[in-house]
Amino acid sequence: MTHQAAPVAFEAVPVAKPDGANVIVGQSQFIKTVEDLHEAMVGAGPHLRFGLGFCEASAARLVRRSGNDEELVLAAAANAAEIGAGHCFVILLRGGFPVNVLNALKAVPEVCTIFCATANEVDVLVAVTARGRGVIGVIDGDPPVGIESGADARARHALLRELGYKLL
Repeated sequence: MTHQAAPVAFEAVPVAKPDGANVIVGQSQFIKTVEDLHEAMVGAGPHLRFGLGFCEASAARLVRRSGNDEELVLAAAANAAEIGAGHCFVILLRGGFPVNVLNALKAVPEVCTIFCATANEVDVLVAVTARGRGVIGVIDGDPPVGIESGADARARHALLRELGYKLL
């Protein structure tokens, strides 16, 4: 059997986030993802405000959506539609940080991978072929400008304690 290489194009799709929102971009496997991600988010903390969009990859091929904050739901669905890659999901989150929900999301059986979880500006790298679109990675934030000094490390330690993530 002879395989012929299909042409591939690449796009960098910026994620549009409302002010104060964090974003989580991942890939899943099944339409049930929408309900399961919603339940995972609510279970991680009832104070969290979120919206999610999920690109269905077969059948109706709709961007499915859910959440408890209409602004975030609409923005997450719009971002998912812009990325347009099968089984890709976008979660926008306020009232907490991705670190508060990542384990719950990764425990959802149909979640395949999490590409990023950040408050930074993000570009989603999408490969495009005749078959469709797929996420191949993300560009998360800006490149480093140096290597941390002792003073920088002390400031990092202090910040983690101030935020309540470390005790000592």
